[in-house]
Amino acid sequence: MIKHTDAAMRHGEYKIPEGKLVVIDLQVVEARLHNVQLSGDFFLEPPETLDAINAALNGLPHNATSTQLEQAVQAAIGADVTMYGITAAGIAVVVQRALA
Repeated sequence: MIKHTDAAMRHGEYKIPEGKLVVIDLQVVEARLHNVQLSGDFFLEPPETLDAINAALNGLPHNATSTQLEQAVQAAIGADVTMYGITAAGIAVVVQRALA
């Protein structure tokens, strides 16, 4: 059994053009994203959406494409979600920066 602490924490930051700062911390365990924690100075309504986005990214392959990352985020957010200063594309960029 591999423990999450066996993988180094990775960190990425991205300032979305005309948006807010997006930060992500994650680990890669057995080539999959684990312990994904998205943060920054953006707002989500309802706020529980943040947990849904983190859950959607957890378990994705470490080499997921930008499109795959965006699709996972889009699938996690419902039609009633409003995102202020953040986009699914911006989340994909910050994940890829953390993995670079």
